[in-house]
Amino acid sequence: MPATLSFSIKQARRLALAAQGFNGRQPPAAIKPVQLNRLIERLGILQIDSVNALVRSHYLPLFSRLGNYSPELLDQAAWSQGRRRTLFEYWGHEASLLPLSMYPLMRWRMQRATRGEDIYQQLARFGREQQDTIRRVLASVEELGALGAGSLSTRQERAGPWWDWSAEKHALEWLFAAGEVTVAGRRGFERLYDLPERVIPSAILQQPLLTEAEAQRGLLLHAATALGVGTEKDLRDYFRLNPADSRLRLAELVESGELLACEVQSWRQPAYCLPEPKVPRKVESSALLSPFDSLIWERSRTERMFDFRYRLEIYTPQDKRVYGYYVLPFLHNERIAARVDLRAERALGRLAVHAVHEEEPGLDEAGMLALAVNLRQMADWLGLEHVQLNCQRVSADRLRVALASVGGD
Repeated sequence: MPATLSFSIKQARRLALAAQGFNGRQPPAAIKPVQLNRLIERLGILQIDSVNALVRSHYLPLFSRLGNYSPELLDQAAWSQGRRRTLFEYWGHEASLLPLSMYPLMRWRMQRATRGEDIYQQLARFGREQQDTIRRVLASVEELGALGAGSLSTRQERAGPWWDWSAEKHALEWLFAAGEVTVAGRRGFERLYDLPERVIPSAILQQPLLTEAEAQRGLLLHAATALGVGTEKDLRDYFRLNPADSRLRLAELVESGELLACEVQSWRQPAYCLPEPKVPRKVESSALLSPFDSLIWERSRTERMFDFRYRLEIYTPQDKRVYGYYVLPFLHNERIAARVDLRAERALGRLAVHAVHEEEPGLDEAGMLALAVNLRQMADWLGLEHVQLNCQRVSADRLRVALASVGGD
């Protein structure tokens, strides 16, 4: 089907920024659960990550869009009991928090996991070979309620590094992927697993089971809503669909008119968007972005959209890092204008800036002031008194002046 719509790269950026909640509007002074939930429904997903150099990553996208909100609001939405709980954990885009309304869209993935499909091979093999262990662990959860893997482990030897899981941890992860348990809460960062019927509202669990095709079309539509415009790979990646499923469902959505084919300047692949796209005239927004923010997590899209090549260097040896350990891109007025290596030094009460790297053509004085304001706001949000510059560059000198003007350093 020939494309009937064409966007310049600037128009595509504006569509994407507005779709992702960067609309330039000033959020209310006091962020309430309704604003937080509305934003998460719009995004559809928050990627969870354990690195705590600054703050755990799932808290950052909300700060980037809403400003100074209470992280307890997200904790309540994700891990409380009763009506305040509006989110659940599952494999959405990696480990993720998703709105409860999207639970029915994930049940096909749970069914595939039960069959050992679309999950890690090691976990699939465990599911085939260790059903006795899996049933024993499930019985413990049924009897005792929310449990962490540590409380069930029978291993005697010391755990090894990284993913050296006990049999019970493997069993819980298999049950989680298969939807037979879900995350009821967290103790520190440890998941506590319980039965879905004790966590997920019955009205959601009792909804008719969607076919795989229905659920996948729903996920692609949600991705198109959250991205504004994207290629097949962009839309597929948002909820990590496999290519064969994505291409079939995308063709069906175009045929039904629920998505439109379009072109974006300089993109080699066809793109897709919702009918009647509304391109903002401009998007004036400044924000420090999590490395796992849904605006930039698909790195090839980030390069196409913002001419910005970004790689996380946490696992790169220190002497081989180019930009730093935990580097946040700085979004300013429709472009990613800088990279800032940040650390929360909680014991010293300060937000440490270890490096500032401007992207060509650099930040003008208004842009540098916007970065200073964002750093000061982030320090306040994290309960840190000072913003400490630990770098010596021209950028840092200009930032130091800007911080002084906003009471930051």
